Amino acid sequence: MEPKYIKISDLNRYIKAKFDIDDHLKKVYLKGEISNFKNHTRGHLYFTLKDETSRIAAVMFSGNARNLNFTPEDGMNVLVSGRVSVYEANGGYQIYVEEMQVDGIGNLYLEYEKLKKKLEAEGLFDKAHKRAIPRFPKRVGIVTASTGAAIRDILSTIKRRYPICETILFPSLVQGELAKDSIVRQLNKAQEYDLDVIICGRGGGSIEDLWAFNEEVVARAIYNSRIPVISAVGHEVDFTIADFVADLRAPTPTGAAEMAVPNLVDLNNLIEQIKIRANESINKYLIFNLKRLENIKSSFILKNPLSMYEVKEQKLDSMIDRLNQKIKNILEKEKVRLDNILHKQILKDPLNKYLGRRERIIFLQNKANNIINNLISNNKHNLQMKINTLELLNPLNILSKGYSVVYCNDKIISNARNVKVNDIVNIRLNKGMVKAKVEEVENDGK
Repeated sequence: MEPKYIKISDLNRYIKAKFDIDDHLKKVYLKGEISNFKNHTRGHLYFTLKDETSRIAAVMFSGNARNLNFTPEDGMNVLVSGRVSVYEANGGYQIYVEEMQVDGIGNLYLEYEKLKKKLEAEGLFDKAHKRAIPRFPKRVGIVTASTGAAIRDILSTIKRRYPICETILFPSLVQGELAKDSIVRQLNKAQEYDLDVIICGRGGGSIEDLWAFNEEVVARAIYNSRIPVISAVGHEVDFTIADFVADLRAPTPTGAAEMAVPNLVDLNNLIEQIKIRANESINKYLIFNLKRLENIKSSFILKNPLSMYEVKEQKLDSMIDRLNQKIKNILEKEKVRLDNILHKQILKDPLNKYLGRRERIIFLQNKANNIINNLISNNKHNLQMKINTLELLNPLNILSKGYSVVYCNDKIISNARNVKVNDIVNIRLNKGMVKAKVEEVENDGK
């Protein structure tokens, strides 16, 4: 029988139908870790769910994604529920997620990120607040458990590297519900001691084991410490909130001890090198100055000290000669100037000069008086002529000869046509005013 070939799309559609009718695949509950997360511009979420050995593709459409109370990220452990089906286009099966929530450890991760963002916004991680660790500490405080590998590693490392340093242990719980308060209490107690630096931490463990160092009260206690703090929590890959707040983060408790104290062997080697360099510098300085001394001793000036004095003497003589010549020139110049002044006529006969000026002043004074008198006389004559002219032109002078001026309504009447019977007129005489009533008007026809 000849085989019947079908399309790939038909096969994928058939397999999808098998998935869709399977009751066990209509509602599946999975837990796993998110990876390859992608938030599409349309609001759909695409990611992969994986565990230790397997993985499955997952998609959560925007309608369901809007109900999430957190933002999914790579590495987050989640619990999901949904249906499993086949995507026909590539023949791959995937889970269509309808609900999703953070798994246990994932919840801790969310709390960690939330607190980290909060404290970072407040400036607790700023480098400006970080203090330098003293290079040669006399006393180191240690806040950790009194038993365990961490305290043994710290003490043994300090004793090996810098045995002259004193250590003080402030025993604290480092795991469990009571650990955060215990750590804060011991950090505050350490502030009462004369310490140069504090190492605060514990050995490795799970995120739950290290959680006390992710608590806000511990972070603020480290930040408020007046003594520089080195954070030493877990292994090199472990990062806690305490690491970001501390003045210095160490990858391990042993690393913290190495950062807190110098290596005495290295210091001794450094001191020996400094001594060698210092001796070399001193020898070079002595050799240089010995050569300089020899050069000075063999210099011409020390062999012939009088030569320097003689040069100065000659220079002084030259300066004195120039000074004397300068003074002489000034005196001669001023003497000539004085002679010129003494030979002036004003000094020979000052009274004659005075009398000549006096006569000139008297002449000018008389001349000025004559000019002024002439001006006054001319002005008086001109004034009188103008007064006489004004008198001739004064209309009131005519009134003294018996004439009068008639007014009606404050206007001078020069024509009988300008008045009528019963008008009241004012007649201006040489002396006084007469008010009259017009009884008759005779008009000459003009």
